[in-house]
Amino acid sequence: MDFDAHTPDQVPGSTDTDTELDETVRLARDLIRMDTTNYGGGTSKGETVAAEYVAAYLRGLGLEPELIDSEPGRTSVIARVAGRDSSRGALVVHGHLDVVPADPRNWTVDPFGGVIADGMLWGRGAVDMKNMDAMILTAVADILRSGERPARDLILAFFADEENGGVLGSHYLVDTRPDLFAGATEAISEVGGYSITLGGKRAYLVQTGEKALLWVKLIARGPAAHGSRVVRDNAITRLAEAVAAVGRQDWPIRLTNTTTALLDEVARILGVDSQKVGPDELALATGTASGFIQASLRTTTNPTVLTAGYKHNVVPDTAEALVDIRSLPGEEDAVLAAVQELVGPDIEIEVMHRDVGLENDFSGPLIDAVISTLATHDPGAEVLPYLLSAGTDNKALSKLGITGYGFAPLLLPPELDFPAMFHGVDERVPLDALVFGRRVLTDLLRTY
Repeated sequence: MDFDAHTPDQVPGSTDTDTELDETVRLARDLIRMDTTNYGGGTSKGETVAAEYVAAYLRGLGLEPELIDSEPGRTSVIARVAGRDSSRGALVVHGHLDVVPADPRNWTVDPFGGVIADGMLWGRGAVDMKNMDAMILTAVADILRSGERPARDLILAFFADEENGGVLGSHYLVDTRPDLFAGATEAISEVGGYSITLGGKRAYLVQTGEKALLWVKLIARGPAAHGSRVVRDNAITRLAEAVAAVGRQDWPIRLTNTTTALLDEVARILGVDSQKVGPDELALATGTASGFIQASLRTTTNPTVLTAGYKHNVVPDTAEALVDIRSLPGEEDAVLAAVQELVGPDIEIEVMHRDVGLENDFSGPLIDAVISTLATHDPGAEVLPYLLSAGTDNKALSKLGITGYGFAPLLLPPELDFPAMFHGVDERVPLDALVFGRRVLTDLLRTY
């Protein structure tokens, strides 16, 4: 498929008539059209315009949202919905309003155009995660407009800065305004609840844990010199060797309770012996989900940014690289020590941001409710636990003792490589998947 145009009315097969669109699609489209790009390191276009849009929608439902700025332009929104039984632990239902950058030169459509074409909503945030933001809003609207209340108190949270580790979003609110989450015991958000196909059978992956996060900077130093000299301790050369060592490291497989349970279930569904088929082979058998699942079986260390020098004929005295490290929960210190050994004693390691790993049991009333609700909307489908190789704002909420899960329900076509959409080019989500997600969330929040 090849689109030459970048506006909805010019895209072949596009439909953008509001009366024809489900409300969830309209909200997600509107949010995508608000450029909330987060470049990281405190640099962002800001979330305020999206936060004000969300707050206005919540006020229209009779709620009283609170907008909190951690810094000018970095706005989060919180609203509490009274449930039928406020004595039960409150459920945090949360999303984030920021998105990662998108280069329009690489996209088929304008990444901030909110294009609707070929039965899909296209744009940065269609998957990560303005789709879920819209599903949360319309699910709550469905309950309140019908004159009902959710089963328990809901705390609706739409955070800023998740794509920078939540420093100016969820972590800021948890640290400065824990009162906003009073009474909360559990949370649901991204990245789980989407369907995959295993051996012709549909299954939903519910995220019950996530790897730890270590964003580090490698720093190499050496003498500044003229580019024509013999410089055996060139800082860039040292850094390049360190980056290659870290980037090429083949970290060993180590299964956790979650990944063991998942692979056993995959083997059962496929009719193979998990003792004879290796973990990587089972992960690959999950098809489009394998990119996430393979990475959950081991530590990963990916260099992402290089910085050095300022002129062709000057050897710089410093060279730096950013590395995204995701370790299994509880292994952060051991992995940092291993990375230091890989790069050698002459390379400094500066930890820029660190956050915990999580692993929760695939059991309990909330998991039972998730399984039951999915069974109502997609009878016969399997529901499986998995460990997310990335991270979410559930990390911050865990500091308050809130147990977080990834459940943004989407029924997806088998051919769509949904995990590849996260931070990818031509991010898109089927319109009917958004409608499905709205219905599932509505039923879950009405009954749990």
